[in-house]
Amino acid sequence: MAEQTQKLWKDWRLHLVVLAIVIVTESIGVHSIPLGPGVILLLPMLYAVIIGLALYFTPLVKEKQSINAEPLVFLSVSVLIAKFGVNAGPAISQIIEAGPALLLQELGNLGTIFLALPIAVFLGIKRESIGMTHSIGREANLALITDKFGLSSPEGRGVMAMYIFGTVFGSIFIGLISGFLATVTPLHPLSFAMATGVGSGSMAAAALGPLVAAYPDMSEQLTAFSGVSNLISSVTGLYMSIFVGLPVTIKLYEILSRRKEAKVKGSVGYVKKP
Repeated sequence: MAEQTQKLWKDWRLHLVVLAIVIVTESIGVHSIPLGPGVILLLPMLYAVIIGLALYFTPLVKEKQSINAEPLVFLSVSVLIAKFGVNAGPAISQIIEAGPALLLQELGNLGTIFLALPIAVFLGIKRESIGMTHSIGREANLALITDKFGLSSPEGRGVMAMYIFGTVFGSIFIGLISGFLATVTPLHPLSFAMATGVGSGSMAAAALGPLVAAYPDMSEQLTAFSGVSNLISSVTGLYMSIFVGLPVTIKLYEILSRRKEAKVKGSVGYVKKP
């Protein structure tokens, strides 16, 4: 084990590629594209994912680097989760002042299970659907699935697919929907600020931008509520997934899979596999 770890850290090609991606993406910086009432926010994380995927199909990244990168993903996410925990302490007074609306918002996380899982099973997706639908699949959930099932497992592939999809398209979608809903619905702007906190820094930033642009006189309040909301989602969202989200998803997947299998067996022309 120690020898394997030593070889991992000596993979100079992997570390150089990652360093180069970080330098390039940070030099590009953040760019925003106004689109109607919303805005498309282009963040360095988005560039990093796209560049990393592109480099995978070049001679710069070999199979060895791909394998060695798996445990490093879990390590980097663990550091991020620790940072969330450290930030929770100083912000405890803000969390208490925010009231039950913020504290109960994690119940909405269960919506991804009851809405997305039946569709995934209907489309024929196997255990990957557990990793894909137990949450919105951000950093904390990536760490949870990796720790419980492993990144190379079907569940690990599912959550990783959603993590990449959310990084590429999530910020664009939530940025557009945030600005659109804030301008066409009678709901208070602070409710939308609270809704931006889904446990993803990039998504929260993308959703907050249109709100601040639409209500510049409330920019400080919107930013504060968005920050506390995202902090709560990052900290409590992990426990919601551990004790509620993931067990419910696994149980519901087993029920839906059995029903689908029984329906297939009862259909005309079904032939049992040897």
